[in-house]
Amino acid sequence: MTNIFQRVSLFCSISIHLTYCLQSRAQHIPFAGNRSVTWEECIDQYRNLDENFEDAKLIECGSTDVGKPLHLFILNRDRIFYPELFDRSKTVILINNGIHPGEPDGVDASIIFARELLTDKNLQSLLDSVIFCIVPIYNVDGALNRGKHSRANQNGPEEYGFRGNARNLDLNRDFIKCDSENAKSFTALFQKVKPHLFVDTHVSNGADYPYTMTLITTQTDKLGVRLGNFARQEIEPALFAAMKSVGYEMCPYVHTMGRTPQSGLLDFLETPRFASGYAALFNTIGFITETHMLKPFSARVESTYAFLLQLAKYADEHSDSIVAMKKLADNDILHQKKLPFNFELDTTTKSTIQFQGYDAKFTASDVGTGNRLTYDHNAPWTKQIPLYRKFQPKMEIEIPEAYIVPQAWTEVIERLKCNDVSMKRLEKDTILRCGTYYIEEYETENAPYEGHYLHSEIKVSYFEKEIAFYAGDYFISTNQTTRRYLCEVLEPQSPDGFFAWNFFDSILQQKEWFSDYVFEDIAAELLKTDLELKKEFEKAMMTNPELKENHWNQLYWIYKHSPYFEDSMNRYPVVRIDKVKEAK
Repeated sequence: MTNIFQRVSLFCSISIHLTYCLQSRAQHIPFAGNRSVTWEECIDQYRNLDENFEDAKLIECGSTDVGKPLHLFILNRDRIFYPELFDRSKTVILINNGIHPGEPDGVDASIIFARELLTDKNLQSLLDSVIFCIVPIYNVDGALNRGKHSRANQNGPEEYGFRGNARNLDLNRDFIKCDSENAKSFTALFQKVKPHLFVDTHVSNGADYPYTMTLITTQTDKLGVRLGNFARQEIEPALFAAMKSVGYEMCPYVHTMGRTPQSGLLDFLETPRFASGYAALFNTIGFITETHMLKPFSARVESTYAFLLQLAKYADEHSDSIVAMKKLADNDILHQKKLPFNFELDTTTKSTIQFQGYDAKFTASDVGTGNRLTYDHNAPWTKQIPLYRKFQPKMEIEIPEAYIVPQAWTEVIERLKCNDVSMKRLEKDTILRCGTYYIEEYETENAPYEGHYLHSEIKVSYFEKEIAFYAGDYFISTNQTTRRYLCEVLEPQSPDGFFAWNFFDSILQQKEWFSDYVFEDIAAELLKTDLELKKEFEKAMMTNPELKENHWNQLYWIYKHSPYFEDSMNRYPVVRIDKVKEAK
């Protein structure tokens, strides 16, 4: 494959279309050696393309936590730069760069890619059937925080940004919870662009091996049968073959079962907190490029460019199929009755993959008293290793006809609106019979994770009961293409749902109590008049030694099982409506 850096230099010297390169405000042409562009230089490169080519436009799409704008660069032969007005018969590809600014390969590669689409006559036809949308740098905050040491294991570039944003958030864990302004802006952008294909560019950490590029494809078991099979059986093999043909043979992302690749590889399960997991909620097939940290920066940029180009060529050749498949998947979800989630790896189902690696050895460390792992480049090998790609859902839920979210939960409502969810507000106060969850058990992390104390292992009970709602509360039909997103965020047992991310934690705290010396008489009367309560209390006393030995706990047990105990305690505020006519 011709060195892409050489080709860009050649273009700059012979093409009148690139004379603007010499006039760049940044006075720096990227893609040279071991240097990556700064945020300012990056935006200047796209701004120059905007000014010199009618098929390109750089627009601002909201703000970021650092106060700088989030940009989107659009390449559209139709010269329509409002995503809401795109020709939906064309494939739309969204490329996201710099979510981790210390991994800038895609930042530089995308500038090269955009330039060549606009200047190389052999590539310009790709714009006939594909619309390209590029986020130059998503984590603007981290990109401005440049340094040389935060990526200790990475081979270049000389300087790069920092993983955390201005709030020290990892933006690749923020797509569902949307704590950052970056995520809110991206969500609004995504919902306008509505891409068919999505690419998020990264640099890996982990084992050592010969491949420069590895790839994560959206975990296909959770994409649904139709779209999952299309991604796994059609697009993915074509991309692997195309990359091999241009000198950048790929392998699946090296996510190992054990410490080294010989133990086998398993698919990375990207839940909706991650970029591609979020995109999958809207039937967008995602790819995460993971270049190898130990390869030179220039080679990593070239391989990322190569992937973008091969994906573009595939999309051009199969645009009708990609568009049709997305439409079918959007229609499928409208008729889907059950939604599986809480996926876990099926270790009983595996295949094999031919993998190129290096012998792994453990030798005495020069630091401390332990052993260290080394990979011997003088001992390469090629062998079949296990590959685990099958994930099974731990549970599934019946999809209701609608949800109701009380207006009090403003943070939830804000995020639903940002995700283009269609909602109606109740016109008057009303009492509705609906499906109601109670949180029975859950585990909570002991340390904060991305600004939250995540809940997991959530167990619920479910009842049909009458609940009062008020004018202005939000009635949300699931008969819309955001159906899967709604279930993933509003069902309390979802691993990345709003309950897991603490948006409803205030329901978990009891508000009313009792004075024991006063409640004594009430408790005695309750046991006297409610024989079923008395029977259950005596049973609890017999089976629970701690209850039998603590009088206050005995009073609390009676209180908790009496009409005096607050019904709202642990009652999940979002309800399910299984018959829409009851909610009108």
